[in-house]
Amino acid sequence: MSKSHSVNIRARRVRSARGPRAAIAALLVPFLLAGSPAAALTVSEKPGEPRPPAGMSTVGGELLGLPGVQIRPRSGADAPELPDSITSRSWIVADAETGEVLAAKNAHWPLAPASTLKMLFADTLLPKFGEDEVHRVTREELAGVGPGSSMVGIKEGLTYTVRDLWLGVFLRSGNDAVHVLSAMNGGIDKTVREMNEHARVLGADDTRVVSPDGYDAEGQVSSAYDLTLIARSGMQKPKFREYAATVRAQFPGEVKKGKDGKKKRETFEIQNTNRLLTGDVGLEPYDGIAGVKNGYTSKAGSTFTGVAQRGDRVLLVTAMHPEENGVRVYKETAELLDWGFDAAGKVVPVGELVPPDGAGSGEGKNSDDRPGDPADAGARPDGHTAAGAQRPSGGAGTALLVVAAVLAVLGAGAWGVHRRWPLPALPGRGRGTPGGSVLGSRGKPDRPGAPGTAGEPAGGPAGKNGGEAADGPDGKA
Repeated sequence: MSKSHSVNIRARRVRSARGPRAAIAALLVPFLLAGSPAAALTVSEKPGEPRPPAGMSTVGGELLGLPGVQIRPRSGADAPELPDSITSRSWIVADAETGEVLAAKNAHWPLAPASTLKMLFADTLLPKFGEDEVHRVTREELAGVGPGSSMVGIKEGLTYTVRDLWLGVFLRSGNDAVHVLSAMNGGIDKTVREMNEHARVLGADDTRVVSPDGYDAEGQVSSAYDLTLIARSGMQKPKFREYAATVRAQFPGEVKKGKDGKKKRETFEIQNTNRLLTGDVGLEPYDGIAGVKNGYTSKAGSTFTGVAQRGDRVLLVTAMHPEENGVRVYKETAELLDWGFDAAGKVVPVGELVPPDGAGSGEGKNSDDRPGDPADAGARPDGHTAAGAQRPSGGAGTALLVVAAVLAVLGAGAWGVHRRWPLPALPGRGRGTPGGSVLGSRGKPDRPGAPGTAGEPAGGPAGKNGGEAADGPDGKA
């Protein structure tokens, strides 16, 4: 088949799905790429399957606004084929340091994000509070938590440090922790407004926040592209990196009177619900994983953004709405990570992760400040740094700091814009307990549906639904 004939076929496919504008874009793309192989465009033909919108954002490159799979094998490089088992409606594979998008499918499709939206919550609010700050929880702060929400087990009238609250957000996806931190920030409405403003700064224009915890809400959406941008921004922050890589930690429980008659604050263990970090039945921890966030609601289905390192390369992958729930989103993310590590250098980027507003040329900084936002210069937490903070208990499964501070060169290749944005040291090489999942032994591992795991009542002191967002009475979480 001739090159011109294949281009015409692509144009007809796009025309049927998106109209004349998309067809013109498909015709122009091969010439704009200056001789590089054109992106292979695949539009699903499955009857009844939801289709991406006719017009999607082109932030990061024109190809990222087209429907279907976008990939450009480098001529003569023997690029690996994409896994044919990927069912996610939208996904993206990107180099976390250079910002190059190696491949994507419907990258800008606005979809319900579930608890992956907590990455934006954390990236927005982390710089505001010192982790040793203590807060006493009121009934009003917990009153707005949606029914069926995932909870870490916060109790009114008790005190918690900011560190406790962030561990509740990152490890147990606790909507109760999100609501308490939002109250400390001036309320839900103010927090939602700031999250939307921060999304615009990051270039995450597909994202609209309605509820800061990711609980299903009318009009609340994000995209695989945006969640990847948000994760990349969050990983600039030492505390974000530390919390995202924490496998397990002790969380404050209730105050009880001991045998000696003295009152004592109990603690209970919480475990991360990121199954690529911890492992699960039929799923080994992913070698090199360093975070970041998972989510699930009945409306959104499963969503996940993960960051992992192999050698000197760090990749970000986001997968949204696979055909099955459970561990499927983790398996597909792992397959896309494997593909990305194999394909690096063998494909031509199909786009880039844009830098946030204000992240210009020059050396970056390794701090808890939001990149390029001078307003945060005076809002840096007074708490411990990541290097000196408490590590997850048990030792096994603790992610190690393995990468020296490096600079990200954004807009490489055909995109022609070279700017620098820092990617500090990552907690990498996340693994589960040798010989089995850190959630349990091989003989009796924890699993979805077991007490204390995602979406089911926790048997520990929390006494609430734990883990990633669980179905509530109205099908929300």
